[in-house]
Amino acid sequence: MHNGLVSVTIVTYNSGRFIKRCLESVLAQRYTLKEIIVVDNGSTDGTLDILDQFTDRIRLVTNEENVGFAAAQNQCIHMSNAEWILTLNPDVLLMPNFIQSLVDAGNRDPQIGTVCGKLMAMMATFDLPEKSMVDSTGIYFNPMLRHLDRGSQDVDNGHYLNFEYVFGATAAAALYRREMIDDISIYNEFFDADFFVYREDADVAWRAQLYGWKTLYTPHARGYHVRTVLPGNRRSLSPAINMHSVKNRFLMRVKNMTPDLYLRNFIPITFRDIVVVGCCLLQERSSLKAFWLLAKKWKSVRAKRKIIMANRKVSDEYLANWFQFQPVSQPAPKTVRVAARVKEARSS
Repeated sequence: MHNGLVSVTIVTYNSGRFIKRCLESVLAQRYTLKEIIVVDNGSTDGTLDILDQFTDRIRLVTNEENVGFAAAQNQCIHMSNAEWILTLNPDVLLMPNFIQSLVDAGNRDPQIGTVCGKLMAMMATFDLPEKSMVDSTGIYFNPMLRHLDRGSQDVDNGHYLNFEYVFGATAAAALYRREMIDDISIYNEFFDADFFVYREDADVAWRAQLYGWKTLYTPHARGYHVRTVLPGNRRSLSPAINMHSVKNRFLMRVKNMTPDLYLRNFIPITFRDIVVVGCCLLQERSSLKAFWLLAKKWKSVRAKRKIIMANRKVSDEYLANWFQFQPVSQPAPKTVRVAARVKEARSS
């Protein structure tokens, strides 16, 4: 039986620069955690030596090889036993009330399956930039099927102060309700292991929307994130990351795209496809492997799509409203906002 507490799940892979500070911030939370589960994906940089310092406070599993973020997070989730799961990247630093604020917000409505907070940008040294910059306040999709972080790289001028429903959350720091995890998992996988790394959280967000679950953004949960993957720095990323990015763009579409959404956005989708395929042919030939992997998985991906579409609960109009060139959000009901603020006032 789940006891209403939170399991924190972290996947490490050569995360020695970050993991100590990350775990310290988790252990300093003003919230009683069920457990902290760490799965290491075959690190060779001394990460395990650092994790050894926390073995009395975490559950540690070591994989002999890198099985990917998605599969390793699924390992964590299968080991966990709590009502809420907080997926956390090792390059995230949480403020002391982060988890409490997420749980308080999520408990206001049983249809809230995911909760995210306000992540701010942080340098790889865990120092803050001269200007306070937003990293993410949830994710959104545009009509080209690009998923982007709401507010990313904006100078923080005190905006994003309201409770809002957003499309989804970055798995760098996302709180997922166990009931939703069980509901939308396919073949006992919450994150699709075929993705390996990158876009797996956007795939989860899209699937959760189709199943009728909501994502709530709360401004009271604040943390910091070292982001290495940004729309403008593709050339600085490894060929493997870029290849998975291409593969997962199409995997996500085959699984989740509805005919109505495709017809509404045919022109921008096609334009972006031409750009992606053209870049693979002319500049980034190492990413051509993505199409071979997609073809190899075609039968199983189509089977997953069949399950998703059979469980779809939302209308075409509702889904289409989320795919806009500007970030879309919906105001949370007044009862959610007031209840959360009362809780915040009592705890201050």
